Amino acid sequence: MAINPAIDSIADRLAEEPRSGWLATTMDFVRRRPLGAIGGFVVVLMLVTAAGAGVLAPYDPVTVDFGAMLARPSAAHWLGTDAFGRDVLSRLIYGSRTALLVGFGAALIGATGGAILGVGSAFFGGKVDLYLQRLMDIFLCFPLIILALALVAILGNSLPNLIVAITIPMIPRCALVIRSSALAIREMPYVDAARAAGFSNARIILRHMLPNVMAPYLIMLTAFLGQAILLESSLSFLGLGVQEPTAAWGLMLRGAAVDFAESAPWMAIFPGVAISLAVFAFNLFGDSLRDALDPKLRTL
Repeated sequence: MAINPAIDSIADRLAEEPRSGWLATTMDFVRRRPLGAIGGFVVVLMLVTAAGAGVLAPYDPVTVDFGAMLARPSAAHWLGTDAFGRDVLSRLIYGSRTALLVGFGAALIGATGGAILGVGSAFFGGKVDLYLQRLMDIFLCFPLIILALALVAILGNSLPNLIVAITIPMIPRCALVIRSSALAIREMPYVDAARAAGFSNARIILRHMLPNVMAPYLIMLTAFLGQAILLESSLSFLGLGVQEPTAAWGLMLRGAAVDFAESAPWMAIFPGVAISLAVFAFNLFGDSLRDALDPKLRTL
């Protein structure tokens, strides 16, 4: 009977260790990198806002009210209304869904595709590496915005096409970074041991190389999130992104917001602040995550 309490005590401690480890890591990150913690808080706030847009938004973002056109910020409309009488706050809240959907979709696919190509290029080497790197160099010759503009003009205006157009320019940039890390991992003794044991190339890549490039992968992923949101807003502002009446921050800056910049400045100010804050938060969090994951940048 005396054994059971001891066993229960050990089990409780083992169950608490993972949770205390995560909590300790989080608190250490907040203490050492407060700016990154602030960026992470803003990112979490954006995620909560996007997930609860249906509850948080006071109005339907696409409902037109001609009786409230260009209304100033007030108790009824905290951030005013646009030229169609639509509530700016509601459109900002729903616009976070568009920004995060495009941002996470493009960054996740782009970083994952780049990681696979980068690890495969480093592992096989030879002509495979030569041809892949020359193909990546061709894409790297074009600035992100120019290549995204060309792709969305070819594919057409839709949300899936917009994600594809933003994803493709990101793949070679991630592949280049991941390849540099994978080249060093390829020469590690455990990779040689896996080859000597007769493991297949797929198993070596998936079990021994990809897990060891997770740090640069996560860094590139967070860095691409801010770029993807900025690209989506830029393309929507130019009329090549999402279309009316979809709520999107870049789309809110286009058209009427420019025409009424003097008489209704809130139409441009608040979407611009939202874009800047989102990109700044992702950049802060990404930079701090890089410092935390890179052994060369860690401080005692």
